[in-house]
Amino acid sequence: MNKTLVVLLSVFTLSSAMAAEMTEDQKTLYAAGLLLGQQLSAFSPTAAELEIVKKGISDSIAGNKPAVELETYGPKIQQLAQSRRAALAGKQAAAGKAFVDKAAKEPGAVKTASGLIYFSLKEGTGPNPAASDTVKVNYRGTLIDGKEFDSSYKRGEPIEFPLSGVIKCWGEGVQKMKVGGKARLVCPASIAYGDNGAGAVIPPGATLNFEVELLAINKPAPAPAAAPEAGKK
Repeated sequence: MNKTLVVLLSVFTLSSAMAAEMTEDQKTLYAAGLLLGQQLSAFSPTAAELEIVKKGISDSIAGNKPAVELETYGPKIQQLAQSRRAALAGKQAAAGKAFVDKAAKEPGAVKTASGLIYFSLKEGTGPNPAASDTVKVNYRGTLIDGKEFDSSYKRGEPIEFPLSGVIKCWGEGVQKMKVGGKARLVCPASIAYGDNGAGAVIPPGATLNFEVELLAINKPAPAPAAAPEAGKK
């Protein structure tokens, strides 16, 4: 789960039934649609607005006369995306604060200075991982409405990553665990993906909820001994 988001893997996973019915060209075009959808997710378009987007795509492909001047409205695209993102982040922040405040009052909750709410679901054994370690985990991530956005369990295999390369919530929370342990991490946006969110799966300003199982800790390999300088013993 690195900063570029392992959770985005799930966005590109086709159902086996759908994939079986597609040619290689169709799969590639489907992937193009996914990428376009990720870009458009910044606008949080309504169903009606999505129809307008489809009209723009079809007019462009067909070579029809545009309904608006691209030179006029093209420069406004980024401005609208930023405005929509900021509005969504504000809504998510308000809902996330209420979720975090409630979680902090639950039995077993430990709130840290960063804002992380940590719950130990099962105690492990042995040492805690250090920030320089690589860990092997299983996990499930959900939004505050309970919608699952990623799960190593569903992919059928755990994942390994260096703790130095994950969101702050994970870097801090997993260091509190021991091998064999399970924990719940409630992550405010400030220590997750902030006001930018992550692609189409994690909205701007989203508070996240993770269930994590620590399976193994791998210490970094020791640095090789320095070779003696010439002429010295």
